[in-house]
This record gives sequence, structure tokens and C-alpha cells, in this order.
Amino acid sequence: MKRTFLAALALVCAAPLTHAQTFTAEDLARRTTERRAVEAAIWGMPLVNTDAMRQAYFRDVGAKYNDICYFSKPQDWKFQVTTPNASTNYIYFNYNLKDGPVVVEIPAAVDAGLLGSMVDAWDEPMTDIGPAGEDQGRGGKYLLLPPDFKGDPPAGFFPVRYPTYNGYALYRAIRNGTTDADAAAALALVKKLRVYPLARAASPPEQRFIDIYGKTFDGIANFDGRFFESLNRMVQEEPVLPRDMIVMGMLKSIGIEKGKDYKPDAAAQNILKSAAQEAQAHFIQLLTSYSQPWWPDRSWSPPDPTGVKTGFTYQINDALDVDARGFANFAAFALPKKTGTSLVYLFTFHDDRGERLSGERTYTVHIPANVPAKQYWSMIVYEVDTAALIREAPVVTLDSYNQAMKRNADGSVDIYFGPKPPAGKEANWIYTAAGKAFFPAMRFYDPDKPLFDRTWKLPDVERIAAQ
Repeated sequence: MKRTFLAALALVCAAPLTHAQTFTAEDLARRTTERRAVEAAIWGMPLVNTDAMRQAYFRDVGAKYNDICYFSKPQDWKFQVTTPNASTNYIYFNYNLKDGPVVVEIPAAVDAGLLGSMVDAWDEPMTDIGPAGEDQGRGGKYLLLPPDFKGDPPAGFFPVRYPTYNGYALYRAIRNGTTDADAAAALALVKKLRVYPLARAASPPEQRFIDIYGKTFDGIANFDGRFFESLNRMVQEEPVLPRDMIVMGMLKSIGIEKGKDYKPDAAAQNILKSAAQEAQAHFIQLLTSYSQPWWPDRSWSPPDPTGVKTGFTYQINDALDVDARGFANFAAFALPKKTGTSLVYLFTFHDDRGERLSGERTYTVHIPANVPAKQYWSMIVYEVDTAALIREAPVVTLDSYNQAMKRNADGSVDIYFGPKPPAGKEANWIYTAAGKAFFPAMRFYDPDKPLFDRTWKLPDVERIAAQ
């Protein structure tokens, strides 16, 4: 026994000693900045996404807080935000509660539908409007209260308490049909919206409306040094939430500190640019690798359910899922507080061979007859790198409202994707950009039973020879 012990001791003594790796002070500072900058970008993606749209609101369309931007026609590629639809008329506006509560008047939905949500700076839904909201489609006044609001709110409003000063609204005006009169009724409903400070409720200012159809609204986050400029701007403006205290300490190491100027030197700027690009790559990987097929033998998947399960707070049990939150805010915005079953959204990144979709190739997808969508359905295409509509695209979507799209004799539809339409298929073609990865998304509005019981199936996208 003694001999065995001595032999073991000899082996231990003979083993090489492990020394701590040597780093210079400069190495440690650089590595700390690199490490924390990537994590800061993932954590701050919701704030930066909100600010990117806010800056577009100010810069690109000349709006001020509480101005109502709307589309007189469904939006085209120039509405650069994450995964919008292009079949309904959007309404968008920003507000800031720093100077006190803001009133949002919602009209009763008569001769058209009006629905949507209002969210905080973290893109967490604060309330819905329309049938899923407190107004239940009958109209009413919402009162948006800032985080420092004290006391009881005045009577006559639907009060909404915000944890942030910045917020925005995204609504949809839904036509009852396809006629010009239906479109006019939807726009008339939009013009009844009002947004103004509570302090001016006795005599509200004249509402300013801006038709942004045809105007470039560049609301996509920039994944370079500007990402952290935007993050710093939002950190300076917003109160620190208890859940973020540790992160605020870590942000100091990349030059972001509340109440102080943000002035990264040239070396830090290079590190921060690389960190933003790494965060973007991380989001793209999460987006394109996610797969929970709706049908076992097809590649079409719904979005990651983490957001829906948490009310888009991403707080699960005793943790905040910053990866899922960052990925979701890279890919979407303005999600509803109440999801329900009014919309099913399926997307794919692969063709029927399992290969990634690429814009220089030509593809087709066959949409069987009797699509289980009682309101309407749409097929739309997005660029993978930005999750936005493809820039300069002459056609971004096709939907059941489209009367020019050719139907087959049985009511089914064949849709084509590619950089140019196959001969004779121009009415059924959606543009893709050569050399750019893309993904199509099929939306079912007011989906019906055959979709949920999986008896109606959407075939996979097929690659075909270019003509």
C-alpha cells in the first residue's frame, strides 16, 4: 500500500506544472472590450432596432414625435424594417413620454378594420388596439404613462404604464374588400387617429399626417460602429431597469456609461465594428438554423415560440433569454401583446433538395387551392442579411387580394422566385437579388381548420432551370 502511494506521488510530481497564460495589460483590455462588446450588442439589439426606426422617422420622412405616418397604398421595398407585410396599409408613429403622458385616440372600426400594438423602447408590447385591445374595436382613448408618473391616472382613459420613455406604435388598416371604396374607407379610418400630450387635452394640436408611400424609410440597424452609437443614445435616454444593473457595469468597459460622453478611440472603434458584425452573424445563424416544421415532411416552420410563450418579455423562469430576444428583434418588430390564432406565419430557408435559397437561381412553389385563410393570404420574400424587403425589388409580395395574379383552373396558384420572371409568368413572380440569400414567408390571416389539422399542405420550394 505504501509502495502504491509513493508511486502515485511520484507521477504527480513528475507532471508538468500548469502556469497561468501571460497577457499584457493591453491584451487584457482589448480582449475585455471584444468580449463585452459582442454581448452588449446581443443584449441591446431591441434598443438599437427601436432607435433605427426612430431615426428613420425623423431623418427620412421628416416626422416629429406624435406625427402619424401612414401608407396610402401597401408598402414596397422602400419600407426598410424587419419582416413587414406588404399587403395592408401600415400606420407608424413614435412618441416620447419624458415630458409627460401622451394620449392616443383610436376610432371605432367602421367600414374597415384597425388593429395593432404599442410597444416600449425594448420592443415589449404594452397594449394592443382594436379587437384584441381594451377598446375591443369600438374606439377609445389610451393614456401612455411614463415610468416616473405618480398618482392615479385621470378617468376616461385606458391607462398604460411604460417602463421606458420611448415607444412606438404599429397599426394596420384592414380593407373589407378589394374595391377602391374599400381602400378609401380604410384610409378614412386612419385619418381619425389622434396623438397628443395629455397636457394639451383641453385643446389638442392639429394632427399631422404624413403619407410615406414611395418614400425610403431606412429603419434597419447598422451593424458597424454606428450600432454602438445608437445603443449609447438609448442608454442615455432610458431609465435603468433592475434586471440590467450588471450589464450597465459591463458597458463601461466599452465606453458606454450613463451621463458621460461616448468617445471611443480608433482602436476601440475597430473592435466595436467587428463586434457588431459578429453579433449580426450570430443572429443570422440563429435565424437560418431554427427549424420546427409545421408539417413533418416539409421545411416550412413558424417563428421561435419563445416570444409568444413569454409575452415577448423573454423572461423564462429565473432567466432573461437575451439570445432569443436579440434574434427576435433582429428578425421582427412590433409584435402583439395577445397573439391568439389570428395569424400563422411560416418561412423556409431551403428548397426541396435541402439546399439554401439563393437569389441568382429560379424557384417555384405551388400553392394548393382553398388556402385556409378566411381573411387573406400572402407570400413575401426577405433578404437574410437584414430580414428586410430586398432593396430595389420591383415585386416584393403576391397575395390573394391580387387580381392580376394568374390562378390555375382548380384555384391553385404557382408562384416564382428569381432575379427575372420566367417567360409568361410575370404576374406570378417575386424578385430575388442575385448573390443574396433570401427566405420566403407565407402568411395566413384568420387561418382555418385545415391548416391547424395539417390536412392542407404547402409544398416545399422547388428549384427550376432559368429561362
